[in-house]
Amino acid sequence: QVQLEESGGGSVQTGGSLRITCAASGYTYSRGCLAWFRQAPGKEREGVASINAYSDSTSYANSVKGRFTISRDNAKNTLYLQMDSLKPEDAAMYYCAARGSGACYSLPRAADMDVWGKGTLVTISS
Repeated sequence: QVQLEESGGGSVQTGGSLRITCAASGYTYSRGCLAWFRQAPGKEREGVASINAYSDSTSYANSVKGRFTISRDNAKNTLYLQMDSLKPEDAAMYYCAARGSGACYSLPRAADMDVWGKGTLVTISS
């Protein structure tokens, strides 16, 4: 059974940093497309960052480019999202997602992902 489990969310002040983690079981991060999405109350789920498992190339939403970094550790089957210079508008539930086949050369659509975690909440205080 494939499972993704996020952790590391919490409350951080504006301008602060946070690293969230997604651990996989029954799934390997060495193939396909891996991504982080987020959803704020009343808003649609949006792609934040993705990594092409075959080439390690990454893509970011314009709103987080230069502040967020997606990475993975295949040995630990763990996906990370390092978030720096956090802004109030970054507050959301963050989800990791994976697609077992097919590389991603740009941010994938939520509908294209096969497996999802349950999310970890990030809140920003001013």
